[in-house]
Amino acid sequence: MDNLNTLRPSLLWKYFTEILQIPRPSKKEEKIIAYVLDFAEKNNLEYKKDSIGNILISKPASAGYENKKMVVLQSHMDMVCEKNGDTEHNFETDPIQAYTDDGWFRAKGTTLGADNGIGIAAQLAILANSSIKHGPIECLFTVDEETGLTGAYNIKPDFINSSILINLDSEDEGELFIGCAGGLDTIITIPYHTKPVYENAIAFSISIKGLTGGHSGDDIEKGRGNSNKILIRLLWEAQKQFKIKLYDFKGGNLRNAIPREADAIIVLKKKHKEPFLVFCQEFEQTIKHEFIVTEPDLKFLITETDLPESVMKNKSQKRVLNALYACPNGVIEMSREIPGLVQTSSNLASVKFLDGNSVKIVTSQRSSVESAKKNIANRIESQFFLAGGNVTHSDGYPGWTPDTNSEILQITKECYKKLNRCKI
Repeated sequence: MDNLNTLRPSLLWKYFTEILQIPRPSKKEEKIIAYVLDFAEKNNLEYKKDSIGNILISKPASAGYENKKMVVLQSHMDMVCEKNGDTEHNFETDPIQAYTDDGWFRAKGTTLGADNGIGIAAQLAILANSSIKHGPIECLFTVDEETGLTGAYNIKPDFINSSILINLDSEDEGELFIGCAGGLDTIITIPYHTKPVYENAIAFSISIKGLTGGHSGDDIEKGRGNSNKILIRLLWEAQKQFKIKLYDFKGGNLRNAIPREADAIIVLKKKHKEPFLVFCQEFEQTIKHEFIVTEPDLKFLITETDLPESVMKNKSQKRVLNALYACPNGVIEMSREIPGLVQTSSNLASVKFLDGNSVKIVTSQRSSVESAKKNIANRIESQFFLAGGNVTHSDGYPGWTPDTNSEILQITKECYKKLNRCKI
């Protein structure tokens, strides 16, 4: 890891560096929980942990600030665990390999975990700093934010004492979040039938790699490529032109991540080999041109592979590819009230063939309007119902309605202006 001694504020980067060494997948946060509790012990701070794993550390007010309102700072301890296909990394045991690159702090082939490791580091830096004058502070560290909000859902009403909460889980400098979209997942399973591979056939492995990816909430409007959608588009067109047969498809992993890689194995007649390869080259150039700004590292890999024993039957394949090609993805609607705000979006997060007889599809919907969130989820349900899919929805979570007149928002804006000598 690069030397971080030159980065400021030094206390924050000290703790972030330590956090990078600690494996902390969702639902497996034991090591980061132990780290936070050990910090509280070493700094003689009052703390408590609930049965689900959430931690609250309290710090009394500085002298003369005892009558200030108590504020709770909140972050989550788990991280999104994504890696490139050619990266060897075990998120349950290995530290994150980080480095600096042109002023940015990055990870080698994996997610960095700044979401929300930098929030944890900020809390610890504030708790450890004796020079900051402040009112009474609580620091809340929750578990399993990324895969279910389990920690937040299970907080008891008497676990915290503050009436003002500042969440430290945003990504962009200069942006203050005063509201949040609600979300839910729509999960589909489509059964399919197979048939033996015909004679004079040849098989190819097709991979989409090098995409930027990102968070399906924060990055959905940035025009980045979705590996599942790109590869499905290729397969849908190749099915019409060359009558390809599909054997396998794997793309994406996490519900809240824009997928960066996808792989498929297809079969076609040997006589179509050369025209198909030409088609793939032309398709690659088309897609690279479409995403020339947002996906400069987009890569297509096509290699001949072993011939499988079976492929999807024609009817099953058409149902699956048509449904996936038509599946809504990206920004669905912009806000009519706040310019530039994404109101409703959907992410085709993962597509995986299971056991040679079914396809599992995970999509994630978000909206600041509850009825719009339900509407896009219902649209996806009806679409996959027509394809013979079994559809379920998660319980989801509600949106957070902005309060533009809140006291803490006005204080935050004034502090930001003073610190940055600017107007907002």
